[in-house]
Amino acid sequence: MIILVDRQALARDIQVAHQAGARLRPACEVAGIDVRTLQRWNASDGLVAGDGRPEAAHPTPCHALSTAERADVLRVANEPRFAAVPPARIVPMLADEGTYIASESTFARVLHAHGQAAHRGRSKAPRAKRPPTTHIAAAPCQVWCWDMTYLPATVLGRWFYLYMILDLYSRKIVGWEVHERDHSDHAAHLLRRTALAEGIAALETKPVLHGDNGATLKATTVLAMLHWLGVKPSYSRPRVSDDNAFAEALFRTAKYRPEFPATGFADLEQARAWAASFVHWYNVDHRHSGIRYVSPAQRHAGEDVTILTARHAVYTTARERNPARWSRHTRNWSPVGPVTLNPERDSVVSMASSATDKQPLAA
Repeated sequence: MIILVDRQALARDIQVAHQAGARLRPACEVAGIDVRTLQRWNASDGLVAGDGRPEAAHPTPCHALSTAERADVLRVANEPRFAAVPPARIVPMLADEGTYIASESTFARVLHAHGQAAHRGRSKAPRAKRPPTTHIAAAPCQVWCWDMTYLPATVLGRWFYLYMILDLYSRKIVGWEVHERDHSDHAAHLLRRTALAEGIAALETKPVLHGDNGATLKATTVLAMLHWLGVKPSYSRPRVSDDNAFAEALFRTAKYRPEFPATGFADLEQARAWAASFVHWYNVDHRHSGIRYVSPAQRHAGEDVTILTARHAVYTTARERNPARWSRHTRNWSPVGPVTLNPERDSVVSMASSATDKQPLAA
């Protein structure tokens, strides 16, 4: 940054050279500035008021606090009665006593300059909420979601506990169990059985397992099993209900099926039989709207590209047969690309998606 005196001297020398016949741009280059800099100085009173940037050296205003006044502000703020009081309350309390020393902002600036702008008082300082962790699944067995839900029994107050693990990319239920009580050993056993069924031991990159902050899912037994399997745990933010939306949506689909007994399950065997029937329907027969109405099992096996290509061919043939019935293009049957869990920002998702291998479009 160039101080005001040097600015005026440079502008005066450039003006003399320009009047003597020198071109303005070469004269500015010899002076070490750009011609646009000189134009900006002339247009914005830069040769009168000096540099207006915050980092520039400015003269001390005539109404600024003196050293004694700043010391008085600091002394008052450090009085025992104001030790746990912010400036917004110190100034009104002083005004009630008929005293005015400085404004709230001045108190805050002085405290900040002396390193005393930290949280005042015994309560914990407010902490910024951490953003949700964004997970992107571009293929099966990259991100899993799991949770536990209650299945009512015919006896009021009794419940059965349904554990499910969902593959984020394909929406396939890769693991499930029903038990009479909620225990971390059941969750650990389900993890081990699912890992063996999906063959993650042969995968170079192990999946991420996302769940809520339930005590069962965060138990030491479960964490030890995850560590042994090489699966990275991920958890929802505290008191946030939609960080595990895919698992919650799965349970809603399950409990709103016509086969779900409205009066509850008679025993554990009936609950397990219903769960087995639901899982088969969901994985094999269900046409999922989030993956272009193919079944989760088809997408998990990589068959969705062929199926959607055939659908596109059917629609193309139908449009060629009756073009008047189609005002625009046919229905979009291109395969769904990577799936994101708790997308943080569009830029993060697009960057991660571009780095992964996408499926070819059917159209």
